[in-house]
Amino acid sequence: MDEIDKKLLDITQNGLPMVSRPFLALAEKLKIEEREVIYRLESLKNKGYIRRMGGVFDSKKLGYCSTLCAISVPKNKVEYVSKVVNSYDEITHNYIRDHTYNMWFTIIAPSRERIEEIMTAIKKEGEVLDMIDLPAVRRFKVKASFKLSEV
Repeated sequence: MDEIDKKLLDITQNGLPMVSRPFLALAEKLKIEEREVIYRLESLKNKGYIRRMGGVFDSKKLGYCSTLCAISVPKNKVEYVSKVVNSYDEITHNYIRDHTYNMWFTIIAPSRERIEEIMTAIKKEGEVLDMIDLPAVRRFKVKASFKLSEV
């Protein structure tokens, strides 16, 4: 990753410019071509530096429900169960932890019923014996950004 990639990540992790051509605006800021910005972002995503690019919405205000789930997965089944979990569009995060409950993921869906359908399906498809459902009682919004470039 070169310094331009680092600067591009510094800028985009806090959002894209709200203009008709956001990649052109980024290009002008970085003094490179628009197509190079697009190429670099695609390359960074393909290499795993960028997980996703998209809007962040307040799902509760939009009428959605959410929960955090924790499951115990045998080490030899982690990859398989991850694929099962990640097959649902409603899953927004999925992390492996060093704990008895070693896979944690969030579900955001239009209803509590849909969340329960997904949890039931994951238990069945992934042959998961133990799942904890942890809906939020209080929300905390933490914004993290990481300075990568030298400038």
